[in-house]
Amino acid sequence: MNQDILFADLQTWDSERKAVCFPAQQAGALIRCWVSLAWLENQAGSPLADEAAMLTAFAEYRFDLEEMAESLIEEEAFNATGEIEVG
Repeated sequence: MNQDILFADLQTWDSERKAVCFPAQQAGALIRCWVSLAWLENQAGSPLADEAAMLTAFAEYRFDLEEMAESLIEEEAFNATGEIEVG
């Protein structure tokens, strides 16, 4: 894992976006990373009915998500608003 990219142990559910946000930091810059509810449900193999279930699923796949986000950050694969979208 690249030590230049750090992930805080924080995650929040955004009901409008239907995604979990988890922040990363690179060279002092905060980068918002997102994973969609659809990706989490696909990995879990079932619908996630509430915020607690979504965050539990996120925690289960956190390591993989951080690795994917790290790769996307290194590739500078930012969306139009400067964020990273994983899955």
